[in-house]
Amino acid sequence: MKSSSPSKAVAYFLLVGVAMLIIQVILGGITRLTGSGLSITEWNVVTGIVPPLNEQQWAEEFDKYKASPQYHLLNSDFTISNFKSIFFWEWFHRFWARLVGVVFVVGFVYLIYKRELKNELIRPLFILFLLGGLQGAIGWIMVVSGLTGDAIYVNPVRLMVHFIFGLGLICYAFWVALQLLIPEDQLVVDKPIRRMTFILLICLFFQLCYGALMAGYKAANVAPTWPTINGDWYPRSMFINKPLLINFVDNKITVQIMHRFFAYLIFFLTIAWTFRAYKLVASRTFRQARWLPMVLVFLQVVLGICALLSSTGIIANQWVLFDWIALFHQLVGMLLLLTMIFMLFLLRKQGVRL
Repeated sequence: MKSSSPSKAVAYFLLVGVAMLIIQVILGGITRLTGSGLSITEWNVVTGIVPPLNEQQWAEEFDKYKASPQYHLLNSDFTISNFKSIFFWEWFHRFWARLVGVVFVVGFVYLIYKRELKNELIRPLFILFLLGGLQGAIGWIMVVSGLTGDAIYVNPVRLMVHFIFGLGLICYAFWVALQLLIPEDQLVVDKPIRRMTFILLICLFFQLCYGALMAGYKAANVAPTWPTINGDWYPRSMFINKPLLINFVDNKITVQIMHRFFAYLIFFLTIAWTFRAYKLVASRTFRQARWLPMVLVFLQVVLGICALLSSTGIIANQWVLFDWIALFHQLVGMLLLLTMIFMLFLLRKQGVRL
């Protein structure tokens, strides 16, 4: 797609969407860290926009929450004041999701009205709209997993799917925007480093999956030490579950080990990538951005270590230092992902645009 004034308008519209989606993921992180995700036990797409407005409505919502396993098994000492504090974050998370949808639909209609939307752009935007709706459905399926039986939190695997799917939505919108903004003369032809970038993205995908599992299992404080794992390099409890492979998604210590493994792998691969990137005779855009992956990876590793070490200070229903670090850890992870998507876009195996 060639860059033009109307195309740039669409690109900026998409970048606004990317920013709003990043905020949505951050709100999801806050919701998880505050234990707020199960405070709203119904999915009312339209009527759920308005929060309780009087004490009677608050009492009704609180009664619904009292029927949940989380209340009985974890928060039975909650007052309605405690409930209001967790209700807010889940409501705001859902409200922002609705706002993203409204902004998208209004912007889409406006661009069509102004005739700034080319025919070839309608399909990608329509796909984004469908993916956004599907993400909402996945979110509700995730919430339902924590409302039955003896569950006090959402299912970690479903949380991972919800998180990864949200990142995929962000990356797709970002890629379409890049197609409209980056001129062909800024692309770089180098097959080896493009292959390295692709490998890094695969590793980053698994790292983000394990990051979501870490969050879902609240696995940081099962081994709040570094560089060892509770004094060991190879914990015996790593493969205690049968069958063997289930440990990789259902064993807290194994999940943390895999999260550390991919962190180290990405760190060293990024060093190699950076050396290669600085040897390229590249475009101005690539030269200006090639330092970003290494800086973000280094920051991400430091934040990850700090999160582990501070996890001993976690206090239920209180926002502590760990929560701040974990939230920034999540944000930097998203920025790293988008940076590598940007690098993949700039790099080509051949001198043609995808």
